[in-house]
Formats: sequence, structure tokens, C-alpha cells
Amino acid sequence: MTRSWMLPALLVGCGVLVAAMLVVRGSPGVAVPLLVVFVLLAGLHSPLAFPRSIGAQEAQERSAVDGRPIVYWRAGCKYCLRLRIGLGRKARRLHWVDIWRDPAGAAAVRAAANGDETVPTVVVAGRPYVNPSLEWVRAQLSYVGARARSR
Repeated sequence: MTRSWMLPALLVGCGVLVAAMLVVRGSPGVAVPLLVVFVLLAGLHSPLAFPRSIGAQEAQERSAVDGRPIVYWRAGCKYCLRLRIGLGRKARRLHWVDIWRDPAGAAAVRAAANGDETVPTVVVAGRPYVNPSLEWVRAQLSYVGARARSR
């Protein structure tokens, strides 16, 4: 769990350090916006930027019932962040599993990626797709949504 907060903590720490140096040098007007940028970057790279993670087992059970895809991710992954931001509100329609918090999720990703922990890995109907494009994930959500409405 602490691993997922290391990058955000490092970003905030660096921001505070740089801002303090700027204040000491007499540039508080530059220090404040720079600190805000560092804090925003930390927030984007933290688990807070993602929907609540669930365990791999629970995600598989829920996906079997509702047909929604599962996304295996980890904090600090720029590709996971790009997918999350690109999906916007639709991201909540996916089941998110943080592989740093769930060993079963990490094992599922390693099985799909030939031993690597390559994320995001999206599982649709039991089939894993390693680092799919944003457009592909959106299409899968549209397909699942259309199928649910036709029932």
C-alpha cells in the first residue's frame, strides 16, 4: 500500500523543497504556483485519481455478473493515468484492481503479460488485453452498455 504513495509523496516533497528555495531567494510569487503544480501532479499520480479499487477475485465475480471490463492498474503508471483521464466519468463503469494492493491482481497481470507486470491490462469476457488503446476500451464500454440495454 505504501508503494502506491511513494511517487506522490516524492512529488510533494520536491515541490516543497523547490518552493522553499524560491521563497528564500525572494521569489514567493513563483514558489506558490510551482508548489500547486507539484501538488496537482502528486494527486494525479496517487490512488485518489482512480475509482475505488477492489480485489481481483471480487472484480472477476462482478464482471461475470454485469459483463463490465476489469482494469488492472498501479499508481504512478502514466499509461494507467492516461486511460483513466481519457475515460472521464465512464471510468466508473469499469472494475479497477490495483496490482500493488492485491497480489492476486498482480499474478493475473503477470499471467497475461508473460511474467511482466505491464499495466493497464484490461480483461473483457475473461480475455486479457495488455495496454490497449483508449479508443478500444471506449468501444468495449459501448458494446457492454448496448448489450445491457438490449436485455
